[in-house]
Amino acid sequence: MRHALFPTLALVAVAVAAPPSTAQAGAQAAAIAAAIADPARPKDDRADDPARDPAATLAFAGVRPGMVVGELFPGGGYFTRLISDVVGPKGKVLGLENAGWGESVEADRKLLAESGRGNVSLDVEPFGQFRLAQKVDLFWITQNYHDLHIAKYGAVDMADFNRRVFAALKPGGVYMIIDHQGASGLTDAEIARLHRIDKARVIAEVTAAGFRLAGEGRFLSRADDDHGKSIFDPGMHGHTDQYALKFVRPRSIP
Repeated sequence: MRHALFPTLALVAVAVAAPPSTAQAGAQAAAIAAAIADPARPKDDRADDPARDPAATLAFAGVRPGMVVGELFPGGGYFTRLISDVVGPKGKVLGLENAGWGESVEADRKLLAESGRGNVSLDVEPFGQFRLAQKVDLFWITQNYHDLHIAKYGAVDMADFNRRVFAALKPGGVYMIIDHQGASGLTDAEIARLHRIDKARVIAEVTAAGFRLAGEGRFLSRADDDHGKSIFDPGMHGHTDQYALKFVRPRSIP
């Protein structure tokens, strides 16, 4: 089932920070619409829009002008370009790429050379490591959290990783994760085979680091997806059942 580009968001909100003012919300919506309509976007990116629903994703994460965003595994920049346009010249996109993914690193570096990308930087580190030059408003992972559980890419202590994300965020900052839904109880070996991870496991791991679950977006949910198939199986591209999770670092820590 494919989804329209501008669907209504279905959110389950829990412990959400104060909503933006009407003026801020208007500026955010206008910036998102302009970013998606940017004629400089690659043709392949535009072709992926119906499956990836960038309008809903950017709005759910709360991306707005002036933000500092840390993006794990840009992978060539589908969302990097959009975030760059939305945060604008007063914001920043701090790309965090895996040194072992050479094609992604090359594509990311080509993006840096594009006109208007002066607000984007790139840090390339061994898998599961990242460095940020400053605290961020938003830490962003789309379709790659499950990769952190795949041993062939590198061993990652997930408890330590999520604590480092917590430390990298400003108080009240958002940790946004989108991934492919997997069956309950998948082992790491099964995650590696399917490239999926159960939503409940992600929530448990992230909240254990001190985050609060602030919302769930269902705009990429696809009830007809077979969770037992790899996301790379024929016909699966753009048709997997995905969840969006928004976690918040509390403004005050007990």
